[in-house]
Amino acid sequence: MGRTRDDKKVGADKTARTLSGRCVKLYLAGPDVFRPDAETWAAAARAACHRHGHLALLPLDAAQTAAPGIFRSNLRLLNEADAVIANLNPFRGQEPDSGTCVEIGYALALGKPVLGYADSLRPLRERLQASGADTEGRFHDASGWTVEDFGLPFNLMLAVPLPLIEGRLEDALFQVAACLKPGSGF
Repeated sequence: MGRTRDDKKVGADKTARTLSGRCVKLYLAGPDVFRPDAETWAAAARAACHRHGHLALLPLDAAQTAAPGIFRSNLRLLNEADAVIANLNPFRGQEPDSGTCVEIGYALALGKPVLGYADSLRPLRERLQASGADTEGRFHDASGWTVEDFGLPFNLMLAVPLPLIEGRLEDALFQVAACLKPGSGF
């Protein structure tokens, strides 16, 4: 079972499976489309969403193969989605996938709820093994770049607007209902 950023146990609230009496369409953002077993992962993700009463919308659903077509198709899916669940695990480095970050920003601009998850929600400064504070109190990564020290697991532009779940997709799916409830602050 996953944990929220505030280290509270995440419960299995299955009471609000729909939004306005219909199936919730969830766009699953993340680098999972690049996995060697992407189709197998997609089938498992669709099944997990279905178990929770949701419909998965995946970038892999598009028949497009050229970059402009894939881009337009992903935006179309984001427009169709009721909400977004984003895999924020590090991808090809220390930060989340850049395409996922664009999808998050697009969804937020549309006013859609976005929920992020990652295996670890350790603070960014700790995760990047930032050096001790300099004379101005700033921390630096191995390349000398300043590392934000807000105690957040990601850059503040991701960590502030998103509810964050420590765990996997299944853990995030348990939280969708709570995040979509009126008055949730989300």
